[in-house]
Amino acid sequence: MTELFVVGISWRTAPVAVREKLAFRDEELAGALQAMTAELPVAEALLVSTCNRVEVYGVGKSGADPTGPVRTFLAAQRGLAAADVADVLYDHRGTAAVRHVFSVASALDSLVLGEAQILGQLKAAYGVANAAGTSGPLLGRCLERAFGVAKRVRTETAIARGAANVSTVAVDLAKRVFGNLSGKSVLVVGAGKMSTLAARHLHASGAQHIIVTNRSPEKAEALAAEIDGIARPWADLERLLVDADVVISSTGAREPILTRALFKRVTKARRWRQLVVIDIAVPRDAEPAIGEFDGVYVFDIDDLEKVVAANLAERAKAAEHAARIVEHEAGQFEHWMRTQGVVPTIRALRERFARVADAELQKTLDQLARRDHTPAQQREVIQRLVTLVVNKLLHQPTIALREAPPDEAGMRAEILCQLFDLSPAEPGSAGDQNGGDEPRDPQPALDREIAEPAPSEERQ
Repeated sequence: MTELFVVGISWRTAPVAVREKLAFRDEELAGALQAMTAELPVAEALLVSTCNRVEVYGVGKSGADPTGPVRTFLAAQRGLAAADVADVLYDHRGTAAVRHVFSVASALDSLVLGEAQILGQLKAAYGVANAAGTSGPLLGRCLERAFGVAKRVRTETAIARGAANVSTVAVDLAKRVFGNLSGKSVLVVGAGKMSTLAARHLHASGAQHIIVTNRSPEKAEALAAEIDGIARPWADLERLLVDADVVISSTGAREPILTRALFKRVTKARRWRQLVVIDIAVPRDAEPAIGEFDGVYVFDIDDLEKVVAANLAERAKAAEHAARIVEHEAGQFEHWMRTQGVVPTIRALRERFARVADAELQKTLDQLARRDHTPAQQREVIQRLVTLVVNKLLHQPTIALREAPPDEAGMRAEILCQLFDLSPAEPGSAGDQNGGDEPRDPQPALDREIAEPAPSEERQ
């Protein structure tokens, strides 16, 4: 029987210096998947490669353990020896693999608990596997269910609520002041990484007018182009502050640039309209005293990180509930996988029964068509049809039961009772019509027909 497996490396097992050695570029994924399914004992495969993990989700070919070959394959693809990464690679099989996939999709295995990005990355990886022709029915069912589990976790728990990074918290704080950022003007002071991330989040939240100013004009222009903004000269800082609704500052200056003296002029010119100043610089760009002016709300990096810590603590509590959901869903999926092993038998059983019934039905229809029958004769013909079908279907099971060795007969009888929901009457019980006084005829007419091939069966 085939089973699901996972082989991979993540932030839990290795630092980025090691993870990046096994990383795949987007354009390499399809080729790697096709090579895996062609060269290894792998029937189905998906490869996800992000900054925090490189993992193969797959289905092994019948009777083979693919985890060792996949470990070697991942190392060889990156020009490494298998021994170089043996200690940081992990593998899971069966239910453990399903549980891992569900946990990853639900962001329970993420560096930032509850983050939403991994779900999109998994969906993209699934799309690549489908396009490459390496995703089959079992892996596809697992991934589709994983997406459903992730949706359930995000809906039924608080694991994704509350910002979990400084940039997103900055957006939340601005929203608390303005309610809606649509149409608000954002001034980005400096062109560093932190201010860029925060500006992206603000833009995505509806801030449509973004101005960038920086001491190096070329950096301001590059950042403005990235976030759909406009670059303005550093010399215009005071006027830009007057026009802004939200200020994000991260310049790397050694001394504050947003001073109390500057804001005394700015707030007067603004006529004390609300202004949110988000200072994510270290050392700080804004003097704390500017928060004393009416309408000015100042948040520094410590304020933002306190909110992040509180939100992550709430997510950790929610993770316990989410883990129970994942465990339940993994159990349900395991049950589904177990049932797939008997599907061919069920299909063959149905097809055999249908063939027997169809053959006898056709004979009966031919018989009825040859001459006219009274209603009583029609009933007799139809009754015989039913009897013949029953006899044929029960002939082989009856032979197998009667000819079973003594040590197996009871077990076979019990299995048949379970399969057909039977409650055989014991001799002398209410269901025994002879009451137990006289031995029952062990071979009544119908039973004889079952034990011996019916004439129509012999003719076939």
